[in-house]
Amino acid sequence: MALREDALEYHSRRPPGKWEITPTKPCLTQRDLSLAYTPGVAEPCLEIQKNPEDAYKYTTKGNLVAVITNGTAVLGLGNIGALAGKPVMEGKALLFKRFADIDSIDIEVNTEDPELFIQTVKLLEPTFGGINLEDIKAPECFYIEETLKKEMRIPVFHDDQHGTAIISGAALLNALELINKKIDQIKIVFNGAGASAIATAEFYVTLGAKRENIIMCDTKGVIYQGRTEGMNPYKERFAAKTKARTLAEALVDADVFVGLSAAVGGLVTPAMVKSMARSPIIFAMANPMPEILPHEAKAARPDAIVATGRSDFPNQVNNVLGFPFIFRGALDVRATQINEAMKVAAAKALAALAKEDVPDSVAKAYGLESLHFGPDYLIPKPLDPRVLLWEAPAVAQAAMESGVARVKIDIEKYKEQLEARLGKSREMMRIVFNKARANPKRIVLAEGEHEKMIRAAYQMVFERIAKPILLGDAQTIRARAQQLQIHLDSIEVIDPRTDSRRERYAQRLYELRCRKGVALNEAYELITKPNYFAAVMVELGDADGMIAGLGFHYPEGLRPILQIIKTCPDCKTIAGAYLVTLKNRVLLFADATVNVETDAEKLAEIAILTARLAKDFDIEPRIAMLSYSDFGGVRHARTERVRQAVEIVRQRAPDLIVDGEMQADTALIPEILNGGYPFNRLKEPANILIFPNLESGNISYKLVQSLANAEIVGPILIGTRKPAHVLQRYHEVKDIVNLAAIAVVEAQKLEELAIRGCCD
Repeated sequence: MALREDALEYHSRRPPGKWEITPTKPCLTQRDLSLAYTPGVAEPCLEIQKNPEDAYKYTTKGNLVAVITNGTAVLGLGNIGALAGKPVMEGKALLFKRFADIDSIDIEVNTEDPELFIQTVKLLEPTFGGINLEDIKAPECFYIEETLKKEMRIPVFHDDQHGTAIISGAALLNALELINKKIDQIKIVFNGAGASAIATAEFYVTLGAKRENIIMCDTKGVIYQGRTEGMNPYKERFAAKTKARTLAEALVDADVFVGLSAAVGGLVTPAMVKSMARSPIIFAMANPMPEILPHEAKAARPDAIVATGRSDFPNQVNNVLGFPFIFRGALDVRATQINEAMKVAAAKALAALAKEDVPDSVAKAYGLESLHFGPDYLIPKPLDPRVLLWEAPAVAQAAMESGVARVKIDIEKYKEQLEARLGKSREMMRIVFNKARANPKRIVLAEGEHEKMIRAAYQMVFERIAKPILLGDAQTIRARAQQLQIHLDSIEVIDPRTDSRRERYAQRLYELRCRKGVALNEAYELITKPNYFAAVMVELGDADGMIAGLGFHYPEGLRPILQIIKTCPDCKTIAGAYLVTLKNRVLLFADATVNVETDAEKLAEIAILTARLAKDFDIEPRIAMLSYSDFGGVRHARTERVRQAVEIVRQRAPDLIVDGEMQADTALIPEILNGGYPFNRLKEPANILIFPNLESGNISYKLVQSLANAEIVGPILIGTRKPAHVLQRYHEVKDIVNLAAIAVVEAQKLEELAIRGCCD
């Protein structure tokens, strides 16, 4: 009852429904209006008339999919009609946008006549880049899709057929790998003979299963050769040569059960499961009640691998893992159809991704500590953002290779474009990753025994951005890596307590700190601590950068860096900056982690250091020195300090665009900046905000993160003589990898300066 009320409230909340149309171009002035509509709109019309392919250049066609139904087979509700199916189609449109950034419009066609339905869809071809057929009953759905695919030059995809086939196909490939069985040697039993079941069986044949090894059952029992009752040409393809007449008889010695039943659960009994072959694979995908519940199947056969269609059990076969990303890849190469090669590529991409390390954010979204490839994790979770980056490129590549793509794309560049769809921070970090990949450096991870550090090291190697070094007990690290199913190839492991460099490092630490109260015996003890060992390692050049702090409060993690690595030669300040990304804006905030109080000299150095960091992200710096007044509006020692900082920056770095003091809205809103203060030197909104003290900087970035849903990268430590970064305790693997990539780019710049200095 609670779910019913919540669902009705969710859909009726104003505005009703689940999506709306928003403009992508301005329409605020007379000039905008003349460009958006008459007379300016005539120009793209004429260009499209000359070259129809220009519709993809001048309109939304290339990113627009129609979700079309006649309401004859809506979810598990049956033939409820076109209008009653509209909430489901709106939901599908929502998923297209949420998961693949595809615009989608739902269309409900009020006819059960296949020919009329086909004609209606065909007439829509000029509008859409693709057609997603949905919730159309069998066997008409087969004829409708086959006809439309032949007669239309845009992708047509009946998700009820192929979605389940592709996703469960990926799960089947991985399950067979786990139990060491070959797909061409297994016996598969289907319960259900509708659109999804027949398409899934056909897809398994495409993946390598033998048609003669498949037995299909419907409400009348086994579909066998010679049966006449309840048959159609599509069922006839799977009429088996068998003496079995019931599901129970068919399941004896079966390797795989695929449940796509129309009826309620309980169709498969524990006794049936016990009769199956070694390590049975059970895909009980009827909704809302599976043919057998996972715990019942496991109780009958502990060696079973079980998947369902439900999100509250492991291995959910969810179509959202397929259609958004398949259409994304198809649209981006302007494919004329979605063919078998593209479907196989999608399934294999999903199967491969399941074997990769899973981001912390994905596990947390499902209330789990971690996820690892195995019997309870065969396919990626729907909320895993990496599905877009794996599946869409695989589909696009298959489309190009199979000859149905109308444009050719560079797959590596395409992956970067897809990453930008996931958020501005991903886009900005890809710039840094590409730079890091050009010349990876040695990055030492101080708390190498920590699970997150091990996983981050693996990601660095996978991304080819760094040469990671894990500090800690080698046996512990290797044991944890094995638990995480991570290979430590190309990852160096060093134990500070036993490493041959320990004595030399202790002596160096003593040299640096002997006049700061550190005795020699204390230096020997300190050097066994990974964060001190890492700092000396970087200081002596045995590593190019370091990451620490997962096990410490921030000041404690920062201390060895301040004591050993120290500040860069041309400044006396170390500060913490954050990359703050919103939908259409990228900003750098500083200082937000290190300096509680600042003077004009420190503020100026922080501004110059942050500008250098901005260039690593290919951002051309425009610096606003913030205060609570604008350009002398309030005369006070605090505002005067900011004004002095601006002058110092201009003297030391005359090429930088910097101004202040100014309030935050003045720095960010052009109408205030240029309308009220036309003499300002920024002219455009600032992209670097320098805060007058630690409190304001720290509070501001957290407010923006919480209230504006900004994505945050950092804290990025600036001003150190060599690259070093301190994590927050809550940081995830992606944060460690991001900071490592930034450290690599910093090390590359230091190497270039050293080479240039030698040449000079």
